Amino acid sequence: MRRAAPLLLLVGVTAIWGVTFVQVQDALVLYPLFAFLAVRFAISAIVLAPFAWKPLRTMPREGVAAGLGVGVLLALAYGLQTAGLELTTVASTGFITGLYVVFTPLIAFRLFGTRVPTAAWVGVGFAVVGLLLLNGVPGGSTLGNSLVLGNAVAQSFQIASMERFAPRYDPRALTFLQMTTCFLGFTAIAVALGEVEVPRGWTVWGALLVTGIFAGALGYLIATWVQARTTAARAALVFTLEAPFAALFGVLLADEVLGWIGWAGCAVMLTGIVLAEPAAVRVLRRVGGREVS
Repeated sequence: MRRAAPLLLLVGVTAIWGVTFVQVQDALVLYPLFAFLAVRFAISAIVLAPFAWKPLRTMPREGVAAGLGVGVLLALAYGLQTAGLELTTVASTGFITGLYVVFTPLIAFRLFGTRVPTAAWVGVGFAVVGLLLLNGVPGGSTLGNSLVLGNAVAQSFQIASMERFAPRYDPRALTFLQMTTCFLGFTAIAVALGEVEVPRGWTVWGALLVTGIFAGALGYLIATWVQARTTAARAALVFTLEAPFAALFGVLLADEVLGWIGWAGCAVMLTGIVLAEPAAVRVLRRVGGREVS
């Protein structure tokens, strides 16, 4: 079970990310987008600061540079996805964003020579098919889709970079630097767009606290810790579960309807992870009461 713990924790993180889609959607009706992102990441940085301060003081300059650089990639991914979403469809955004599951192992191999097992590539194939079933064939504008594609590439570089940096540096300091970089970047954009407002109401504050504390500080801290113990390809594959979790919670919490094709897409994505991730197979065997060899 110890070997499966990182996988289960990462699945839990994707579930948290998935459930926040509904809350964020409601909050953004009442509060400007980039102001929301700035406050969200400010909360994440504040929550992490007491735990990150000590390791941050002893962190080498190379580690600080790595954390800031990965933070820029994360902020770029959020920014491009947001800009693209305004110009294209939600379905296209969901599918194209999920293509980081393809780009990540290619980038990790090109930058760091990380080889990807055949089973992982099978899982990637299942994930792409599942995303297609869940979100549909991409439509929308060419510019919007291009911006979302840029987001997928930025996410891929971020995940691949974490494969290199997460094992080297303290996860608390590394996560804090990423959250702080995102906060500064989105604050600058919010000021430039004149979106600076004080959050009001429980709908907005509830979404800010959940995304800032659980999806941001805790979620990325766990993701950083796990990425020190797995490959970029496997992490990217598990991260794609955010899409089916978002669909599931949309059905449960927002009365959205997911047809049989969408449910089939979720099943295909889960099958891909089971095929590609040995730890998932061990968990299923334990649940089924079979002996692990």
